[in-house]
Amino acid sequence: MSQSSKLAGNDLSEVKQLGMWASIMSLGYIFWLVGGMELVERIAYYGVKASAGLYAKAPVSEGGLGISLSDYGIIISTWAILQTFIPVFSGGISDRVGYKETIFASTIIKIGGYLCMAWFPSFWGFMAGAMLLAAGTGIFKPGIQGTLVLATRRDNSSMAWGIFYQVVNIGGFLGPLVAVHMRQLSWDNVFYACAAIISLNFLFLLTYKEPGKEARLERQRKIKAGELKQEFLWKDAWNELKKPVVIYYMLVFAGFWFLFNSLFDVLPIHIAEWVDTSVIVTSLFGEEGTRSGILQFWLGLNNEGTKVMPEGMLNLNAGLIMTSCFLVAALTAKYRITTAMLWGCLLSIGAFVMIGATHAAWYIVLAIAMFSLGEMMISPKKNEFMGNIAPEGKKAMYLGFVMLPQGIGWGLEGYFGPKLYEMYASKEKFARQMLGEEGMSAADVAAIPNGEAFSHLVEFTGRGSRELTEVLYNAHNIGMAWYIIAAIGTISAVGIFIYGKWLLRMQQQQA
Repeated sequence: MSQSSKLAGNDLSEVKQLGMWASIMSLGYIFWLVGGMELVERIAYYGVKASAGLYAKAPVSEGGLGISLSDYGIIISTWAILQTFIPVFSGGISDRVGYKETIFASTIIKIGGYLCMAWFPSFWGFMAGAMLLAAGTGIFKPGIQGTLVLATRRDNSSMAWGIFYQVVNIGGFLGPLVAVHMRQLSWDNVFYACAAIISLNFLFLLTYKEPGKEARLERQRKIKAGELKQEFLWKDAWNELKKPVVIYYMLVFAGFWFLFNSLFDVLPIHIAEWVDTSVIVTSLFGEEGTRSGILQFWLGLNNEGTKVMPEGMLNLNAGLIMTSCFLVAALTAKYRITTAMLWGCLLSIGAFVMIGATHAAWYIVLAIAMFSLGEMMISPKKNEFMGNIAPEGKKAMYLGFVMLPQGIGWGLEGYFGPKLYEMYASKEKFARQMLGEEGMSAADVAAIPNGEAFSHLVEFTGRGSRELTEVLYNAHNIGMAWYIIAAIGTISAVGIFIYGKWLLRMQQQQA
């Protein structure tokens, strides 16, 4: 069987895009409505996601879970696998039963997940909450993105996905800020706030009208009347999944998603342990910091206004995307989709090498900015690409497939990312080793609760926390974890380059 016959039903052509303002003006109210729904969902989602690692490693005495990074990795890996593989089938369900119905059901499930985290502050309670959030998100995404595909055209899709990604990141920006200030009150406040925020989507659903509903109902009528054959959902999904254009896509982009999720799962822990963010506040506001509540909120500072919290540092990512993604979308619309994604992957790799090379606060800021530019070049394009090549009637299904490489990459990173960090960069581990070297008995070291080893080291030695942080950082190869992650991304970049060349040949054959 020829390659072109295997790709039957998939339109691989690239359509010339409208200009920036023409594209924006061509977008209707349904596009902006689903953008608002995704924004609300992301505020709640990233309110938990951005601080999950900090919550997991925080000692029980401070309201955290007090678990090891290996146990945290088990939770994240399970979360990743469920959230990214469920859309393989929930996308097809959305195409058949309706987007509004699946969005409604997913919102209820996600509320249950946040409340479970608040009510059961334990490993298994957080695991159960994460599984509910994963299921809810896996059902939510295809309905939202399927709506977007039907509400846009091929000639405005590049700008539409860029703007959508930008709007989404307003939610990604606000969520961690909510978490920063809620968790300084108590950790359960984070989860209650997120449950309340996601509930706002019920109001959006009151004004939601599914595009293409008549065509969907007509297909269902023909199926019931025997005029049109519909395969079992799993078989239909499998027939599309085994097409080379989909299989190769999943394989080559999995490495990038390992890279991507390391930023959110592991970097906040790295910043909390090794990066002196007070340098940033001092540079901006002087030695005393700032007492402005407005600045403390929007910059993600602690309540004293003297340092940037880890979520606040990472929030630069969402802040840059929400203010400039449409400009990057306009720029990359001039290039082939796979070319833009390749350059985005290379920029992201460079950012991780920089994180490994130094723990200076302003260099970490630069690395996050580099990664954000790379993300803007690759992440919106994945949805545009799959939405464009999807056969009619299978848009949500294909946008569910987008999650598969994320599932492979995030699933592996969720398990191995925290383990790599624990092996090469864990301040908790190194503090325990140093306590033994300084003369504390092995039994006393073992008796220290998880998350409290460094504070005990400060007390035991009588030395300052900044001094001891520098001693531990210089004594160990902290950057190795980040170099390994960057190497995995490099393999993905090579794969994207080869995939782009192969896809170009297929496009020329199809023309």
